Amino acid sequence: MPSEKTEALVIRLADFSETSRVVTLFTEDFGRISALAKGGKRLKGPFDAALDLLSVCEIVFLRKSSPGLDILTEARLISRFRPQGRELARFYGGYYVAELLSGLTAEVDPHPQLFRESIQTLERLQEADPKITILRFELATLREIGQLPAFDACVGCGRAAESGGTWSFSVSQGGLLCPNCGKESTARVRISAGTAAVLRRLAEESGAVVGRLALSPRQFQEAREVVTAAVSHALGRPPKMLRYISI
Repeated sequence: MPSEKTEALVIRLADFSETSRVVTLFTEDFGRISALAKGGKRLKGPFDAALDLLSVCEIVFLRKSSPGLDILTEARLISRFRPQGRELARFYGGYYVAELLSGLTAEVDPHPQLFRESIQTLERLQEADPKITILRFELATLREIGQLPAFDACVGCGRAAESGGTWSFSVSQGGLLCPNCGKESTARVRISAGTAAVLRRLAEESGAVVGRLALSPRQFQEAREVVTAAVSHALGRPPKMLRYISI
């Protein structure tokens, strides 16, 4: 089996035996992988206590040549996810990142941009507004997997979303419906043109807007309803961790 080296984010841990673990990792170069860490529960060894949930590590692993688990041989800790203070939304936000990476990515399907976005999200969760940080990560993930809804124009008639009025969001049609097209739609999520503009900015490839953007309570509520619907559609179920994020 060939040996590979890459950076990875630990997104799931499961006991395998008294001393070993099965580790699910989202890696920079290989996407999501599952590997057996023999002796991974020991405090000392080739993993040096690096295998914590949401830790970022430099790993070496042996790639499987047939269906089964890869073999993790080394893990060197780069950083741990440790938000300051006692704001639970930040901790749960991190667990939500792991849930989306587990549920929305395929095995051995590299997404280096999403890997970098994941690390940046965990860093932002330590200081930035968790509400906007999580919205940004959800939209960036949907963009990376090709399921980002259309927020720039009506999916029915093509009318630009810069126009005013109350718009509708149809998850089944993949985007916004203008006031005219939305009249006949069964979509129940309604958003303003201003909220649509916020979603467009948050979905941009550059995440620099996260630290500068402020949403009104109404805009956040509308954006949350839209993004939750889109993520639930992509997952095939409502996300489990989102209910614990008090945002």
